Amino acid sequence: MLVIEMQKNDAQYQKMIKTPIPKLVTSLAVPTMITMLVSSIYNVVDTYFVSRLGTRAAGAVGIVFSLMTVIQAVGFTVGMGAGSTISRLLGKKENEKAQQTASCALAVSLAAGIAVSAVGLLFLEKLMGWLGATETILPYAVNYARYILYVAPVMTVSFVLNNLLRAEGKTKLSMIGIGIGSILNIGLDPLFLFVFDWGIQGAAIATAVSQCISCGILFSFFLRKKTILRFSVKHISADISLYKEFVGNGMPSLFRQGLSGAASVALNHAAAYYGDEAVAAMSIVGKIFMLVYCVLIGFGQGYQPAAGYNYGAKEYDRVHKAYRFLMIAGTVGMTVIGTGLFFSAPVLIRQFVPEDAEAAAIGVWALRMQCVVMPFLPLGIACNMTFQAVGQSVKATLFASCRQGIFFLPLIFFLPRMFGVFGMEAAQPAADILTFLVCIPGMHQFMSAMRKM
Repeated sequence: MLVIEMQKNDAQYQKMIKTPIPKLVTSLAVPTMITMLVSSIYNVVDTYFVSRLGTRAAGAVGIVFSLMTVIQAVGFTVGMGAGSTISRLLGKKENEKAQQTASCALAVSLAAGIAVSAVGLLFLEKLMGWLGATETILPYAVNYARYILYVAPVMTVSFVLNNLLRAEGKTKLSMIGIGIGSILNIGLDPLFLFVFDWGIQGAAIATAVSQCISCGILFSFFLRKKTILRFSVKHISADISLYKEFVGNGMPSLFRQGLSGAASVALNHAAAYYGDEAVAAMSIVGKIFMLVYCVLIGFGQGYQPAAGYNYGAKEYDRVHKAYRFLMIAGTVGMTVIGTGLFFSAPVLIRQFVPEDAEAAAIGVWALRMQCVVMPFLPLGIACNMTFQAVGQSVKATLFASCRQGIFFLPLIFFLPRMFGVFGMEAAQPAADILTFLVCIPGMHQFMSAMRKM
């Protein structure tokens, strides 16, 4: 049995360091992209169904999305940090330490999720107000958020399980677990909202149920020994340095997701100044854009274990080839998708707010401006994913902070004061351009240094 296990592990190692880069990255990225795409489709469909309840309900989805971003930040910090560490450990064939890291990460994610749930439920109404809910949107947001907080521990654990599967190159298993949950959620939304007539809380219950089932499926892969990694209480260590390593590697994800949450809150507050229509419009644009952006992130997450494995194995030329493949495919893809969305923006936005001309007008302008800068997005993803994959967490954190932290937060504060609604719509596209410009010298310097290793 042990011999068979060792053979399986060696086969996976050989696959990661010998398969031609385009084939390897594509094989890892496609399942992850499908996973992210299905999850994003769920988010858009959820917003669509909830918007049938009115503009205020649609606005509440945007408010609670900020809360979900915080939960994602916790899950991704532990999950991607542990995943980055484990990819390099497996590349070095240090499987025992990889097992230990996985068990510790799972324990931390469960504890962190419980903490988020407890604090959120204790201060629920104040939290929704702080996230940007207006007085008219607040009741909808509270009803939606309560059920999301109930399953926050399940969500954080799912994020970790998902990233651990990707770390060892088992992206198809990750796709199955997350994909089934998202598809189930899409089916439960109209059932709970309109057949059972549960209102906006029906959408939240649908999310809660699907998250629990998805987590169960992901965990079953580890229990059924379809993975290299195993969980065990005896592997949970008291060695602080182990936690510092994977949490440190996860800091870019914390900053990326945490600042995304802060940006969402800032945008909610900026939009609230112009009324519920603006809050709803920016919420809808955010969900449509995330449908595209998550596909790009999925591609980057497929690239990341390939980069980490090969960097750990000192196959530096393969790391450079993987980066180049990500940039070419990502830029072409974003250009094509951005062009299509630009011309279809009016039709798309009106599907969500067919009877609200003001919200539709704001949404069309915001979406079109975001489409114009889509070809510039892949470099930011490649830069962040590369530095996180190779363990340069400080640089990864800095670049992860640019898009929605260092640039967006000041812009969303100043631009609306200078240009009104147009400034609010233009803040994110402007931040994307600035992030692109900053990443150019960062990646050039790293790739030049790696060629000399």
